[in-house]
Amino acid sequence: MVYASGSLLTAAKDRRLPSKTASWTQEPDLSDTRSYLDVRDALARRIGTHDLAHGARLPSERQLQTATGAARGTVRAALFQLEAEGLIYRRNRSGWYVSPPPIAYDPTRWESFMAYVAAQGRTPRTEALDAGEAVATEALAAVFGIAVGAPLFALRRRRYIDDRAVLVETIHVDPRLAPDLLAHDLNGSLTGVLRSHYGVEVVRNRVEMSPCALTETEAEALRIRSGLPGLLVKRISYDDKGRVVEYDHEYWLHDALKVTLDIHLDD
Repeated sequence: MVYASGSLLTAAKDRRLPSKTASWTQEPDLSDTRSYLDVRDALARRIGTHDLAHGARLPSERQLQTATGAARGTVRAALFQLEAEGLIYRRNRSGWYVSPPPIAYDPTRWESFMAYVAAQGRTPRTEALDAGEAVATEALAAVFGIAVGAPLFALRRRRYIDDRAVLVETIHVDPRLAPDLLAHDLNGSLTGVLRSHYGVEVVRNRVEMSPCALTETEAEALRIRSGLPGLLVKRISYDDKGRVVEYDHEYWLHDALKVTLDIHLDD
């Protein structure tokens, strides 16, 4: 894709040539604050009008610098601001792209990741990163109602929407309900494995959601820089006998998910 850098920002104010000695930092030049806002606002307008469509590659940072006359650090600060707002994201060694529409998630409904992503016309994929045996810490023992040190299965998986990694999760499962779980293919729906092979049906979930900053561990798995905002979803799943089947921690990219609720009010 070819960009006409000179026509990108026609309304940029106080343009100035970049200094050859300007440092490449994420902080804007304090004397260039208006240009930093101009870069951010102009790109946001182009995204809002779909001039830059979902998935489109943005002009390079050098092209933006040339088009706006802003300092290199100012351009990068504008891009980081848009990234924090969930409008764009960065692919390693490829550049900046317009974020795709987020997936709608209704925590009051029980559907697997594979099911609700596919139902919205998107392509889900799950990749097992690690699976093995673990022992219950004090916190896990309290969740499962078992003794500290009791065995559990621990699964770590990365999940994709349209080939973009959007979340990394750690799931603990009670081995008494699924004794040879680790022998199965865990690159798909865990819910389906539990149902079809063990007759375990999840009938209730307790979900907690909170904003978070993605630490180095999660960021590395999602191939992004650490410290970006994310959404932590904790889920405890119960069967019809009230037993905890699994305990899940999901770390989502903040631009990949939107929470929706369909609430019916009684007359």
